[in-house]
Amino acid sequence: MSARELLDQFDLADAAYRPTKTYSGGMRRRLDLAGALIADPPILFLDEPTTGLDPRSRTDMWGVIQRLVSGGTTLLLTTQYLEEADLLADEVVVIDQGKVIAQGTADQLKAQVGGERLEVAVTDVAQLDTAGRLLAPLAVGSPSLDEQRRTMLMPISGGVSVLQEALRRLDDEGIAVSDAGLRRPTLDDVFLTLTGHAADDTQPADDNTTTAEQEVSR
Repeated sequence: MSARELLDQFDLADAAYRPTKTYSGGMRRRLDLAGALIADPPILFLDEPTTGLDPRSRTDMWGVIQRLVSGGTTLLLTTQYLEEADLLADEVVVIDQGKVIAQGTADQLKAQVGGERLEVAVTDVAQLDTAGRLLAPLAVGSPSLDEQRRTMLMPISGGVSVLQEALRRLDDEGIAVSDAGLRRPTLDDVFLTLTGHAADDTQPADDNTTTAEQEVSR
């Protein structure tokens, strides 16, 4: 593939004659990827290609990666953005502390966690602990509270009926709810369940501990 074709493919044609130092972070990432494709490689390794990008640039990069895969390129991509792994990967390999701890499709990994999640956001953060204690009997595991987001997340069995009962209990206690709903487990839930910490948790420099999510797309 020619340089001109690659610039067109990565939406860089209008900036072709500008110094690269004037490029945004997203444009530089696309340029790096375009350079890697000059030789039209059948297999491409990408190491956290969207780290530090703004949401729009990250979405643009996802589109580029999906087009490459659709065109027959095999990608081995490392990322700590689990939403990214869920969207792009045909197969996911979860690595924690340098060891493979799980492998499979996103759906297969989510099935290991199982069940539904009830998420409730309260209007007043001061009532979050009370809401957690009130709804704990409805859960099939320990509720997780996030004071910054004023939310409670807990695994349940029973679907809509549990949601209705949770809202009734909160209303009876005068706890105002700003949002509530059911959702399936995410890859974040999978990682947290498997490792006991979030995928983006950092470790001390002398801990020799690394956390990564590795995905394979074909």
